[in-house]
Amino acid sequence: MAVKSYKPYTPSRRHMTTATFEEITKDKPEKGLLVPLRGSGGRNNRGRVTVRHRGGGRKRMIRIVDFKRDRRDVPARVVAIEYDPNRSARLALLEYPDAQRRYIVAPRELTVGTSVMSGEKAEVSPGNALPLTAIPLGTFVHNIELEPGRGGQIVRSAGTAAQLLAKEGDFATLRLPSGEMRMVRAVCYATVGQIGNEDHGSLSLGKAGRSRWLGHRPHTRGLAMNPHDHPHGGGEGKSGQGNPHPVSPWGWQTKGFKTRSKRKLSDRYIVKRRR
Repeated sequence: MAVKSYKPYTPSRRHMTTATFEEITKDKPEKGLLVPLRGSGGRNNRGRVTVRHRGGGRKRMIRIVDFKRDRRDVPARVVAIEYDPNRSARLALLEYPDAQRRYIVAPRELTVGTSVMSGEKAEVSPGNALPLTAIPLGTFVHNIELEPGRGGQIVRSAGTAAQLLAKEGDFATLRLPSGEMRMVRAVCYATVGQIGNEDHGSLSLGKAGRSRWLGHRPHTRGLAMNPHDHPHGGGEGKSGQGNPHPVSPWGWQTKGFKTRSKRKLSDRYIVKRRR
């Protein structure tokens, strides 16, 4: 994927960049793999706002993605590379010999017409899903299972990949994109290769309206509020936050405050913490 910039004929165009979408080969999604997405506006089942600054945005349909890759030892052909508005990565549309179609997250080197397969007998090539026991050390993988048969749960966003570092007993050690080194059961499946659309992180929205299209509403600083509305509010002029530490509207620390449970069961599988 390449990044496209524009001539600054308006102030908002000056900094805006978009993807060129040159890898996309199909404009409309597969109808049989769509589910309607109802916007929540950040509200829970009682109608109360539980996540602020959400709402509006373009209507979307959910693409049903095959994270499990449970059609084993059956080759499938890549029919198209498609855009997905719900994730940063692109999707690859697979077609099996019985005409069944499924979406997978598209790796970097996957092209239309390529054959991919899932199973222990599959080759170690981009787009093929294998158990970690069958993947050589040093290989980059994505869409990794944390529990056998549950489907890929980690390393699914654009441009990311984890590296297989070691295998010992029932476990394999992976270096995740965050730098964390973590053990995963060796029978868990992972897909070979790095996820495509790696330039996604360098895109610039350029204007506030484009953020609204994505469903993000304006965020008012606590410093600009009154004391009644936020702990940082009040004061004469620009007076600073007034608190020992930055806090949320409800008084919780918001920077450096560790929210991970100290008794999290998966801590035993973390060999080295992220950077």
